[in-house]
Formats: sequence, C-alpha cells, structure tokens
Amino acid sequence: MQEKLPVKRMNRLTWLLSIIIGIIFYIIISHGSRPADIYPFTGFTIFGILMIGHIDVLIMVILAGYFDVKSRRFMWYRCLLGYPLSILVYFVTWPFVARIADVSWTYTDFNLFLAFIGSGIVINTMIILMHDSVLLYEHKLHSELELSKLKTANAEASNLLLKQQIHPHFLFNALNTLKALYHKDPQIADDYIVHMASFLRASIYHHTDNMAKLKDEVRVLNDYLEMQRIRFGAALDCSIDVPVETLETYYLPSFSLQPLLENAIKHNNFTLQDPLRVTISQNGDWLVISNNVQKRNITVASTNYGLANLTERYRLCSGDEIMITETANIFSVSIKLLNYEDRNH
Repeated sequence: MQEKLPVKRMNRLTWLLSIIIGIIFYIIISHGSRPADIYPFTGFTIFGILMIGHIDVLIMVILAGYFDVKSRRFMWYRCLLGYPLSILVYFVTWPFVARIADVSWTYTDFNLFLAFIGSGIVINTMIILMHDSVLLYEHKLHSELELSKLKTANAEASNLLLKQQIHPHFLFNALNTLKALYHKDPQIADDYIVHMASFLRASIYHHTDNMAKLKDEVRVLNDYLEMQRIRFGAALDCSIDVPVETLETYYLPSFSLQPLLENAIKHNNFTLQDPLRVTISQNGDWLVISNNVQKRNITVASTNYGLANLTERYRLCSGDEIMITETANIFSVSIKLLNYEDRNH
C-alpha cells in the first residue's frame, strides 16, 4: 500500500505555527515600534511563515511523485529547493510590506539582506522539523497498519490451511464407510449419503469463514453425528444440552465441534456393552465437550490435525486458549464461547 503525504495535517500545523509566532511577534514589537508598523510587520511575519510552510508541502507533493518520501534524495531535494525559496519569499514580500508601513529600504542594506536570509533559514528549518514530526507519526501509523494487515493475512492463511486438513481425512473415512454400507444395506447407505452431502455442503459454503454461529456448528456436528450413528449404532451415545439462547448468541471457530467428536471416536474403544458417551454442555461462558475414556490397546495412526489443529485455529481466531482436562475416566475440552464483538480477533 502506497503511503500518502498528510497534506491537510501539515497545512493545518503550518497555520497554527504562523498564528502562534505572529502573536508572540506582536507582543514583542508592540512595546518598541510605532503603532502604524505593528500590523504590517505582524502580517509580514504570519504571511512569510504561511508561504514557507505551504511551499514546503508543495515541494514534498511534487518530489513524492519521483522519490520515496523516506529516501535521502527526497530530503536533499526538499532542502535544496526549500531554503532558497524560503529566502526568496522575504525578498519578494518585503517591498509591499515596506510600502504599507511607509519604511524606506534598499536591497543594498547589508543588515536587511542578512535578516532575510536568516529569517528564511530559521523559519524553513522550523517548518521542516514540524512537518517531519507529522511525517514520522504518519510513517508509524502506516507501518502499524501494514503490520496489522500482514498479521491478519497470515492468520487467515494459517486458519484456512488448518481447516483444509480436515476434508481429506474426513473424505477418506467417509468413502470407506460408504463402500462397506452399500454391501450391507443400500437404504442405510443412502441415508449416510444424505448426511454426508449436508456436511460437505456446509464445509464448501463456509470454507473461508473463520467463525460460525454456535447453532450452525451444532447443525454440522449433527450431520456428522448421524453418519457415525449409522456406522456404530448404539455404541456411540452423544448428547447435546445447550440452551437455544446460547446457540443463537455465541460463536466458535468454524468446524470446531466435529473434530472433537472424531477425536473421541478415533482414540477410544467402545462396544454396545461399553458405549462411548460424549456430552456437549454449557458451563458459564464455556462450552464443555467431554467423553468417557476407554483407550484403545492398539495405537491409532494420527494425522495430527485434530486437537492441535483446533487449538491453533482457536488461538488465531480469538487470541485465547482452549482448556484440556484428562483424568483416568474422563477427557474434556472446554472452549470459551465468543461474543459477536470477539469473533474477528
């Protein structure tokens, strides 16, 4: 993003500086000059500062079309053009002021000549320092904005990459299950396809969404849950006890719940006699997903996308961490529910 010069801000600061110096100048000369000289000389001072300030801004605008405003060339050309023009302002303006104030003068007056040169140098230096302070502040804001955009882009890219890891793993298991179901019961396989299509539709439509309303997350989870119930039957017992108000109000990173259920299925051994019981409930501002622990004797190959994936995505989306609690009998994951204001961390 190209950085723009804060022209309006620098012009306003020039006006402020000219008025302040003009007031100070008026107070000083009001004690020693003729009343007829006070106003022309004060006006001369204010006008000179305004002209030098606007000339400096104009020079920067012109040079910005050729050089980077942070480059040394920009600064050197600005000084080489600014100081002579600042001195010229006093030489050109003085005859009109002298006529109004009825003051005799000549350019051969060495003291007057030095006064114009000195005034041009001093005022232009003040203007440059003042405008540079504005530029430095603008550079800081620009850098912070660029850094913020880079962080946002990186977070979005990381979040999308993490989400994309879900789909190949899910499809691999789903298609294998579907193949087995068609050999056993085509009707059940058709039901399985309906839920799988609904799940995939949600994943496609919300592929780039970082956050989702809790009710949408539960809807996606229900489609996945029905697929697993077809596969495992009564051996999988999952209950969702969350108030409707909570479902309508809060948000979670998209595809947060389904990986947790899949994680529980993958790492636990369960049968009709010893089913896997998964509960999803609200505890204050937290959504708690817990299951009984019945670890498999055989180590299951992991794609490392499940819990670690969710932890990282939640951190990227909200800035918070999830809570994981594991005992001999219960494994639970607690995710803090996000308000509307928090969903775009």
